[in-house]
Amino acid sequence: MKISFYGACREVTGSCILVVTTKNKFLVDCGIFQGEKFAMAKNFEPFEFDASSIDFVLLTHAHLDHCGRLPKLVKAGFKGKIYCSEPTKDLTEIILEDSARVIQEEARRHQHQPLYLAKDVLRVKPFLSPLAYGQKIKINSNTSIRILDAGHILGSAIFEVWLKEKDGEKKLVFSGDLGNPPAPIVRDTEFVSGADLVVVESTYGGRTHESPELRRQLLQQAVKDSVGRGGALLIPAFALERTQEVLYELNFLVENKMVPAVPIFVDSPLAIKVTSIYKKYASFYDQESRKLIEAGDDLFNFPGLVYTPTVEESKKINITPAPKVILAGNGMANGGRIPYHLKLNLDNPNNQLLIIAYQVAGSLGRQLLDGAEKVIIDGAEVRVRAKVTAIGSYSSHADGPTLLHWLEKIKQPKPRQIFVVHGEKESNFMLADKIKEKLGISATVPEPGRIYEI
Repeated sequence: MKISFYGACREVTGSCILVVTTKNKFLVDCGIFQGEKFAMAKNFEPFEFDASSIDFVLLTHAHLDHCGRLPKLVKAGFKGKIYCSEPTKDLTEIILEDSARVIQEEARRHQHQPLYLAKDVLRVKPFLSPLAYGQKIKINSNTSIRILDAGHILGSAIFEVWLKEKDGEKKLVFSGDLGNPPAPIVRDTEFVSGADLVVVESTYGGRTHESPELRRQLLQQAVKDSVGRGGALLIPAFALERTQEVLYELNFLVENKMVPAVPIFVDSPLAIKVTSIYKKYASFYDQESRKLIEAGDDLFNFPGLVYTPTVEESKKINITPAPKVILAGNGMANGGRIPYHLKLNLDNPNNQLLIIAYQVAGSLGRQLLDGAEKVIIDGAEVRVRAKVTAIGSYSSHADGPTLLHWLEKIKQPKPRQIFVVHGEKESNFMLADKIKEKLGISATVPEPGRIYEI
């Protein structure tokens, strides 16, 4: 058996793992590379494998850095099934539709060919094959799979894969992105009983988050602080998961009168669509969220909340006097409507920018998080005089101690080999060193494109 890594390898985005056995050739995820531009040059490079020879894809969840190159894969000749959870199927469809729109706009702006078109997204949909959590299914005579809840976003999955080889059966585990429990809405991350080989993410492998209990308190303070200064609170948020988490917390704060009454705008057409899918899959929520719904609480609708799907409605936000809260995509401030709001508001010291998501190197959000005094937005130089703060505990990724605890639970059998991926190089090696030191297991930070014999 051979395994190789063609994305999220000593970096965070572009997840794509190739596994080749005597009977199968399959991918785990096929994500887009993200950075300063939405569709980076790396996305246009040919796949380092024959797409038509791939038997199936295991899709861990619907974030673009995990699903964003699926249209390109199908366009290149892939014709197999894409296994995922039920929510991931629905979410992937609308995420890819929006991705195609943004890619086309960017292609026109920079005068190059788009990575893919809306018609290519349509070709992906028939291949999406939903699975239920906990149900082990046989793909062929040599391969069985099962998904467990990763607790990262709605529908996120850990894949367990059983492969029959000449020297016996081997069990592979792919963590996907693991959650940061306890988190609003989603259930806690499930544990795996045993594995021969594990591929684990390490986005925050070298860090320890603030206590999750502080999330609501820190958000409350940010709202009160902005209101006290008479300014706007700007929150760049990913349309999928982060927006819904923040709305859940704001719902609690508003309904319990823990923050002043101010207009709260959700300025993201995609986030509005995603929220409707969240409502469809309430049975996937954690126990606390389900109890609130059963008691008649609409988690995504409360006094002062305004959804602005159209451009005309979005423009009205600017003439709404402060104080106000603007929750807009995208989470790294590279696209969506948040750059427009930042351009208008960053120069005002009464305003506040609250960063609640991982910021990849090169992104506008990362520049602001790192303390840039000036940034370029839509070709214009903008002074940064607004207060910039961050809440790490809103991360939907497990931190270093949580990742180690999850790996430590894998005991029957204990893994012989762990590959550490999906993190900046420093995080990769920090987690790998901890795995060796604390768990006594061989941990490798793979090199991009290198083939590893298992």
